Amino acid sequence: MNGDFLALLPKAQFPQATVNVGPDRLRAGAASPFLGPAPEPLQATTVFAFHCKAGVVIAGDHRATAGNVVFSDRTEKILELDSHSLMAIAGVPATAFEMARTLQTSFEFYRRSQLQPMSLPAKIRALSQLLRNNIPATIQGFGVVAPIFAGVETNEPDAQPQIYFYDPLGAQFEATHYAGSGSGSGSIKSVLSFLERWGEPKPAEMPLDQAVVLANRLLMTAAEFDTATGGVHPEKQQYATIRLVSRQGIQAVSTEAQAGMWKEAHD
Repeated sequence: MNGDFLALLPKAQFPQATVNVGPDRLRAGAASPFLGPAPEPLQATTVFAFHCKAGVVIAGDHRATAGNVVFSDRTEKILELDSHSLMAIAGVPATAFEMARTLQTSFEFYRRSQLQPMSLPAKIRALSQLLRNNIPATIQGFGVVAPIFAGVETNEPDAQPQIYFYDPLGAQFEATHYAGSGSGSGSIKSVLSFLERWGEPKPAEMPLDQAVVLANRLLMTAAEFDTATGGVHPEKQQYATIRLVSRQGIQAVSTEAQAGMWKEAHD
């Protein structure tokens, strides 16, 4: 048997609940809760993060899909957890949003009860624990989440922003330069790898305006090869969701600011 555990999950043949409804019951208007296979779960893709000169840029497209159906091109996938940490979601939004709400409440409760912010390692482990608690849904294939986390250790004055990515079972990994998750992340990570080796300037050396333009270009490139990535169209004034994480906190890069940066880069 080839492939790792996660690769084998989609191949699992779980029985679908069905009800044989006869014509007499249909004429009588009887309703059945199951008339066939369950609908495709909603999926959010594509998100990524990379270091730039100003801190960590974390970005995502706006598309959510259900199987081969585009459910929305207005989905927000970058979720702020507190003043110095956030997560980007790839996978089932319902599960990911609930995880984010749980973390927001936990971080705020700790800050109020202990009179100090939770440490960055504790935040990282808190997200990992939520993913481990979600293993039953992951194994069944309807609640898979593979997030990216970015944050700063506020208890250390010289700490720099860090990027972590997770597998759906809760394992965490620190990314030295960049991380990506979702169906379009392969193309994005390939381009970032090329730029980190041979780019002038490298992404880590880019000022914020260049990093924002790069983030939009990366999502447009991924959308060329992945139908589940979309919602970024500068010609229609539609840009990525982008946040900057730095020592000063989290900065949202608005659509208007992105439009100005894009225009300046292409004039």
